[in-house]
Amino acid sequence: MSLKFSAKAHRYWLDGKPVPGVTTILGKGIPKPALPYWAARMVAEYVADEPEKVDALREAGRDPMVAALKSVPWTRRDQAGLRGTEIHALADLLAHGEEVSVPEQHVHEVTGLAEWLDEFDATPILTERSVAHRGHRYAGRLDFLGTLGALGTETWLLDWKTSSGVYGETALQTAAYAHAEFYVEDDAPDVEHPMPHVDRIGVVHVTPDGSHLYDLGEPAEAFEHFLAAKAVADATVWRDSIIGDPITAPKEIP
Repeated sequence: MSLKFSAKAHRYWLDGKPVPGVTTILGKGIPKPALPYWAARMVAEYVADEPEKVDALREAGRDPMVAALKSVPWTRRDQAGLRGTEIHALADLLAHGEEVSVPEQHVHEVTGLAEWLDEFDATPILTERSVAHRGHRYAGRLDFLGTLGALGTETWLLDWKTSSGVYGETALQTAAYAHAEFYVEDDAPDVEHPMPHVDRIGVVHVTPDGSHLYDLGEPAEAFEHFLAAKAVADATVWRDSIIGDPITAPKEIP
């Protein structure tokens, strides 16, 4: 019995078998109608803002140009993801009261988050822990579970978000973590600890202009919506796997 997490691949193994992560489930289980428009805008902005690079691509030929341009949105996504990962690591240290050396490009975000942690008297119980639910077959990694002394004695499970906005989908994400059956320590993935009770879930939007807390309520209702999204995600996986090789007619028997 174990839960293992690969940070590099961002994949989980539960009891030796791959298990989907919460964000992967939500990616497959919730429609993203704005995604095609965002991807188109990323390519359009690149063409408008980088004429010299576009000219160089055109000289390279049609196929290399098409390959480079269609990768633009995902390059932007990966750059944003790297920024988020770096700030998450600093947030974890700050939550435990440790001093941090902050890269210049993250100074405003990290300063605002440090001020927020002090203002709300945030006291961690768990941070950066892998969690799982064996019955529902999912895993994930929570950012912060603890108390916010400025708001009382309730236990909050929070997710740090560095994206341009915050969205209701995060309620499903944090509720899934809150309803996990157990968590493990990175250095002892075979030892399961019961998940502490969570009173409220929320998201902290970390921006250059400061950090802001959004209350997402109690986790029970959001968890029901997560399970509904998981059912859609499971159906998507099933549809993707059902088509095999075409059937050929049997040869005539002499």
